[in-house]
Amino acid sequence: MMGNMNAYPDILLRLGLALLAGIVLGLNRWIHHKSAGIRTHSLVALGAALVMLLIGSFPGADVQAASHVLQGLITGIGFLGAGVIIHQANSQSIHGLTTAASIWACAILGATFGSGFYVLGVCALSAMLLILIIGGPLEQLTKRLLGIKRSSEITEEPLDK
Repeated sequence: MMGNMNAYPDILLRLGLALLAGIVLGLNRWIHHKSAGIRTHSLVALGAALVMLLIGSFPGADVQAASHVLQGLITGIGFLGAGVIIHQANSQSIHGLTTAASIWACAILGATFGSGFYVLGVCALSAMLLILIIGGPLEQLTKRLLGIKRSSEITEEPLDK
């Protein structure tokens, strides 16, 4: 794929869509003052797209090779996500789970675009952005309607606070 000059527009499209996905998801996290923003999400998405493009360019590369790369990517990105999760011992609360999940999903999204699955990637990006935008307000509405006193299922605060 890399030696063919006709492949360059497709490569640029794949990397460009991965970059766009990283920017969109990272911008959402940045707007909400989270530790991983545009640069982190963009680099994760680009890196994932690049590794999928790279494995696809090897002579004799097959589905099994791509599967192994994806397995390593999914596992490895979990360590980056773990770095943004903060446990506060004084309140028994955990913060950063959504950002960690968005970093992980962003890597898979980058791999999706890098593999050339444009429609799947756009649909997934739309769904991810939708949940990042309406997820918080939906949780707050549910909390109000059900009379839940805790701020999250992760916290160990007493119900009658």
